[in-house]
Amino acid sequence: MFDQYKHKIKTPEKIRESIGPFPREKKAIMCHGTFDIVHPGHLRHLMYAKERADVLIASITCDEYIPKGPYRPFVPEDLRAANLSALEMVDYVVIDRNPTPIENIRLIQPDLFAKGFEYSEDGIHPKTREEINALESYGGELLFTPGDIVYSSTALLKHHIPNLAIEKLLVLMEAENVDFADFRKTLRQLSGFRVHVIGDTIVDKYTQCSILGAAQDAPTFSIKKEYSESYPGGAAIVAMHVRSLGARVIFSTMLGNDAVKDFVLNKMKDAEIQTCPVIDKTRPTVLKERFMVENYRMVQVDDLDNRIISEKNLKKICDNIQSGEADVYIFSDFRHGLFHPTTINEMREILPASSFKAADSQVSSRWGNILDFNHFDLITPNEREVRYALGDQDSVIRPLAYNLYERANCRYMILKMGERGLLAYRGLGISPRNFFILDSFVHDLVDPVGAGDTLLAVSSLALAQSNNILIASVLGSLAAAAACERKGNTPITIQQIEEKLDSIEKSVN
Repeated sequence: MFDQYKHKIKTPEKIRESIGPFPREKKAIMCHGTFDIVHPGHLRHLMYAKERADVLIASITCDEYIPKGPYRPFVPEDLRAANLSALEMVDYVVIDRNPTPIENIRLIQPDLFAKGFEYSEDGIHPKTREEINALESYGGELLFTPGDIVYSSTALLKHHIPNLAIEKLLVLMEAENVDFADFRKTLRQLSGFRVHVIGDTIVDKYTQCSILGAAQDAPTFSIKKEYSESYPGGAAIVAMHVRSLGARVIFSTMLGNDAVKDFVLNKMKDAEIQTCPVIDKTRPTVLKERFMVENYRMVQVDDLDNRIISEKNLKKICDNIQSGEADVYIFSDFRHGLFHPTTINEMREILPASSFKAADSQVSSRWGNILDFNHFDLITPNEREVRYALGDQDSVIRPLAYNLYERANCRYMILKMGERGLLAYRGLGISPRNFFILDSFVHDLVDPVGAGDTLLAVSSLALAQSNNILIASVLGSLAAAAACERKGNTPITIQQIEEKLDSIEKSVN
């Protein structure tokens, strides 16, 4: 979409080569900033700068060094660079890989360096003084542009967040050399895996009710029970997602000796999942019943026992893991007794070294810690779980996520941010980008319950197959969006994911 302007986006070295050394015949001026949402204030700044020189260089701060705001930058660096390159007045664009523009000022040596008028109102800031010193070291000058129109990207984003999900995706795909055919190819190849899902089974029961009225003798509602629907949840639905994608599945879990257990086993049998249950007669199968009036949850009643699994039953789980070797192991943790730092270590130690290992630890109302799943290939926490694990309620999301990523010693991390989409981290490689953000692809939210389980299942298999975190993140996000757009926590299908993919490609075309 920006192909005709890409020639303007260059490295600092290439720009220096193109404009020549200082002093030069044609004057060059450089403007530096985030340029997250390009607004009239930016345009006036750039136009004024262009009037003062022959060559205008727009320098943008790379994503890594933009800490302000919980979800900033809103527009990723490649798209910000493309936006500026499309402006006729701009001759060159550079993505600055440094925390400040000082290094590039010294390398490119522009005749002038332009800053907005607001940087001069309260005296010269120490950082501006560093820029002046760098300029004066070779004969360059600082220029303040007029400040009669100043708009803030942050202020604009507070009032209206534009939907750039597809544009951001296209820029990422181009940067990673991925196309829509790669997504479809990965989906078609998921059926070849042997997958072992280990985790806490939950049965989600939805009881629909109608309100009869308020009780006369207490501040409570009187409701009439209409009908109930039950769905396998927790690790059970993760196993069903994986099976629905075509993989062969072994499922190890702990159940009580009750009718809820029979419901789960029948569902697993219908889905052709090889289930290896450990039956504990001393506890119930986890049942969470939500009493609903229309789409509102009136109350939730849980029947559960969160005691740690006994040594005897832990040995049975470990025997199940060792007896059925798999390509992919997915740990789905809801802290209902199966997982604990000690049990996690015992299970992890017996996994085949060459296998792919993924984990999710949901702690919405319980004690659990995603950091217990150390040295995994993929972890998929949400923001609440990251803050809980690090004991940090104040840091903005990206530095917070990177802290967890490093401490977890994982290869990849997908941080779920709800309606904000996801943030993916990976180790530094050929690309300078060790993280990226995908906006949510949900168009019509119906029921968000189970979206995280869907993402865990799909992204784990896609990453194991493709070894590409972008492909895995996109397919996982599309699957989660499809799950949110229908009622009930039911297995995702490849067709549903492809329909979301088709709609995006159609929009692009």
